[in-house]
Parts: sequence; C-alpha cells; structure tokens
Amino acid sequence: MSLRTSSASLSLCFWPGSRDRTNVPGRRRLISAVIAAIGAFVLFYLYAVPQLKRFRFRSELSWYDLGLYGFGPSQSYISFDEESPIVEISPPGAQCDPRYTFLAPRGDSVAHPGPMILDARGELVWMKYNWGTTQDFRIQRYKGQDYVTYWQGDEEDGHGRGSWYMLDSTYATKYIVSPVGAMDGDLHDFHITVNDTALITIYDPIPADLTSVGGPELGWLYEGVFQEVDIETGELLFEWRSSKFFPPSSSYEPINDRGHERTLGYDYFHMNSVDKDDQGRYLVSARHTHSVTCIDGSTGEVLWTLGGKDNEFSDASNGAATQFEWQHDARWHGPNQITLFNNAANGDYDLQKISHGALIELDIPARQATLLTSYNHPQDLMATSQGNLQVLDTGNVLVGWGHSAAYTEFSREGDVLCDVHFGASAYFSFGRIVSYRVTKGDWIGTPDTLPDAAVADDSVFVSWNGATEVVSWRLEVWDGAGLENMVFTTVDEVDRDGFETEIPLHPEVTTFFRVCAINADGDILSTTEILQRGPSSARGDFLTVHWGVVVIAIFASVCLVCGLYCAVNRQLRRRRSDAYGLYRLVVHKDEAENDSEHDRLPI
Repeated sequence: MSLRTSSASLSLCFWPGSRDRTNVPGRRRLISAVIAAIGAFVLFYLYAVPQLKRFRFRSELSWYDLGLYGFGPSQSYISFDEESPIVEISPPGAQCDPRYTFLAPRGDSVAHPGPMILDARGELVWMKYNWGTTQDFRIQRYKGQDYVTYWQGDEEDGHGRGSWYMLDSTYATKYIVSPVGAMDGDLHDFHITVNDTALITIYDPIPADLTSVGGPELGWLYEGVFQEVDIETGELLFEWRSSKFFPPSSSYEPINDRGHERTLGYDYFHMNSVDKDDQGRYLVSARHTHSVTCIDGSTGEVLWTLGGKDNEFSDASNGAATQFEWQHDARWHGPNQITLFNNAANGDYDLQKISHGALIELDIPARQATLLTSYNHPQDLMATSQGNLQVLDTGNVLVGWGHSAAYTEFSREGDVLCDVHFGASAYFSFGRIVSYRVTKGDWIGTPDTLPDAAVADDSVFVSWNGATEVVSWRLEVWDGAGLENMVFTTVDEVDRDGFETEIPLHPEVTTFFRVCAINADGDILSTTEILQRGPSSARGDFLTVHWGVVVIAIFASVCLVCGLYCAVNRQLRRRRSDAYGLYRLVVHKDEAENDSEHDRLPI
C-alpha cells in the first residue's frame, strides 16, 4: 500500500499528547546537563584549581618571566652542538659579582642537562652533556689546586645512586670518589674540607620498627649516613649514622605507604648537607626533621640540635631562627654562626610559604639563637626543594633558589644587588628547569681540546668550550705555496664576543685558513683544524626547519577550520531537524480512503 500526499490533503497538525512526551526528554537533558556541569566543576576544582594556583603571574613580570620566550629560553650555536640557557639579569645596572657561576640545570625545559659554567653576563663558558643526573656542581680546592666537582648517577626515590667526580682545569677527570662499603653515593653533598678530606652523604636502607609512625613492625628505613674519606687513598676516616641518635618519630615527613619494601623505605631524616669546622665539629642538615645538628668529631655524639622536635635553643627572633622547615645547605661561618636555606615548603604549593636564606647567630652555652639577616627574593619565591646559600669573600651573599630557576646576589645587609633568572618565573613552581645549587668562584679553564669552528656563508663561527683565557681570535690564511709544510699569514683579528664569535671572512680567504685563540699577552693558546671556505648548510638547515614548522602550522590551521565548519554545519542541521520534532504530517480521512480504493484497483 502506498501513501500519496499533496499540499491540499496534508496539513501540519499538533500530535495529540506530544507536548507531554517531548517535555520528558527535555527535562532529562536538563538534569543530565546539570549533573555534567556539577561533575565538571568538581573535577575543575580538584584538579585544575591546584594547578592554576601554581602560576605566579604578577604585574611587574617582564616578557621573559611571563614565558614569551619559553619556559627555559635557550641559545644554540653554529660551531657547538649543544644549547645553553639565555638568562635575564635585573635590576637595571645590576652589580653582579664578576666571577664565574657554577650550576647544573635540568628539567623538562632543559635541552642539554649537565654541569655548566656561565660568566657574569650569563654567557656560556663551559658545559658537559652528562648521562643520568648531575647535581651539586661547584668549584672546590684540594691540595692547593682548584677542581670542579659534581655528583653523577641515577636518581631513585628522592636520593641518588652514583659517584662524585673531580675535574682539573683541562676538564679531565682526576678523581672519582665513592663511599666505603657496599653503599651508593648520594646526590646531596660532596664537601672537601680544609684538611683535604671529603665529606659525602649516603642513604642506606635498613630494617626498622616503624610502628611509632604508623608503619609496619618489620619495615624499612632510609638511614642518613655521612662519611669522611681520604680522597687519595679511599680510606674511611669517620662515619656517622642518624638512627643511633634520632628515632623515626622525630620526622615531619608522613610515612604514607612507605616502609614496606627495601626500595621504598621511609625517608625520615633526609640528610642533604654536612660541613666541618676548624674545631672538628660536624654540622648536619636533615630536611625531614627540620633540624640542624652539631656532632662531635671524635665520638660522634650529638652536641646540640637547632630546630625540629629536638630543638634545644630558645629563639630571640620570635621563631625566625628555629622554626625553619624543609631546609637545605647548613654551613659553618665561624664558631658561632651558621647559614642555611629555608625552603619553608615541601611540595604543597602554598603560596603563603616564602623561601629565604638565613644567617643565624648561636649563643651555644646559653642555647639561644638569633636571626641576623634574612635574604628574600624580590618576587617572594617558594622553592619546594633544593637551594643553597654561599657567603662570598666580599661579604656579599649568593642564594640559589633550587626548584626555582634563579640565583640572587645580596649585600651583607640583605639588599638585592643582582638577580638572574634562567627560566620564566611565572612557572617556577612547575619545576620545568631547576638547579640543585648555584655557586660562584674564580676559575681558569685550559681545555685540552681544539677550538671548534664552522663556516657559514661568508663568516666563520668559532668557540672553545671551557676556555677562559681567550681575549681575541686571529684569522690566518694559507699562502698557497705548498701543501706539505703549509704556511699561514694573519689577515684579521677580532675580539672574543661571548661563547661564540662570528668572524667575517676576509677577501684574501679563498681556500684554506685557520683561526687561532689569543690570550691577553698576545700568545697563541691553540688553533682550530684547517678549514676551507665554501658553502655551508648551517643557516640553510635553520631555514628548512623554520619553513617546515610554518607548513605544519598552516596544515594544522586548515584542519582546524575544516573541523569547525563541519561541527557548526552539523549543529545547524540538527537544530533545523529539532524544529519539526514536535509536529507530524497527518493524512486526512478522505485522502486515506481514496488511497485505499486505489490500492484495490487491479493493475
């Protein structure tokens, strides 16, 4: 049976009862939308809001700190394969200490993590791309000679498994120091004493009863250990263990689900620095007990404890000298003064908690502590981990902000002299670029490698990783007399301009040439390999990459526009269809009867 309709015989009629039936799905859709909105709000509050709180946008931030140039802006080179950070120095006319800066940047926004030396302008001097993790990079003196030292290894469960490396002025490894016994070297501290011995930190998992902190009776504890060893012979001179003097209940670190396995022990102490004064007393910083402890250098007995649950000192500064939390890098400065970096936070991202450096005076017989100076960042930074304080021989104080990619130099009184950022400060709490410590010092680098050079168009780009004594570059050209004993003559000399210097090729450079590194006395320090003038792909590669990005961006934009068009078009069709959803075409009775008769006619 077929149904024939016409404009005369059909009319739009409201279907009886359809209003009630259509209101039911409408109400259901409304309820579903409300539930979805509530769920989205809850998810937003639980997951998005805590992340949004971590942003540190402020009205006075520069374009650099707002991230216009990226989370961790970096600079690439033509003659050198790796990248170094681009820093921002403030305030205008900053009075930065002219010596070299030692740091080891790492994180998701660091192209090439590893130990690094920068000059006072933030220009690269030396860097090394290391495997694993590199921490605690600084300059130290051993037997009258300067070495750069760092820890390298694998980071595991908040501590390290590796060794400490000592490099001489040629950047050759002269010593590798490891703990005595079947233990791994921890990443937190390697300190060479005035007696030419090394203090090293260790995390040793041991069986322990953890019921006092809500853990298992047969559990595992990360014990804080430090050793003093002879660098030359590896002989163990002294060892101290935290569990003999501090029980698990002295910790502020919640145990949560830790302590059940050897590889997931309860890190109740978290030793992160150890120092020794000229009286033979050791000073130990324990982050998770919020304490700094003085230890007898002969017996290992605890002489006194500042801060934490075992604090023995009254506070003449209304709590500012004893109520530090999650601190790092406690150091002696004379018999009665110490410095430390007060993190004040441990991953909770409470922006009310402000990190700072502290200089504290101790009246040890009276057991009284006084905060002499607090060193605060102008942006009130919160470093949830890492960090250090170094008192320079000028009396100025350098603070490395650890989890925040910055270091700041203060006057003795706490005024900011120089603030350097090597990452965008609006995103510091995300830890995309960090450095465990930052220090300064004098250094003479004389690498045993040749300078690097690359020809690009009508220039040669030259650099020498680690060289500190180069003041100019001399361009020398082959005289064309013979290839067996090639003779080169000088055609140009330009001043060194940062890590990499561009030297325009002189018209006399037609074939072979070389570049010589010149010191302040006019002597040749080293010479590049023999180069040849010709086309270079260095800049062409950059343009290729650049246009490749442009093509990808255009393709993605076209796909986005097409997707939006299809989505909008589909939504419009759905709305037109819904507009007729409450009505139906109804056939009149007469027309229906005619159709029935027509169907009965023989064909």
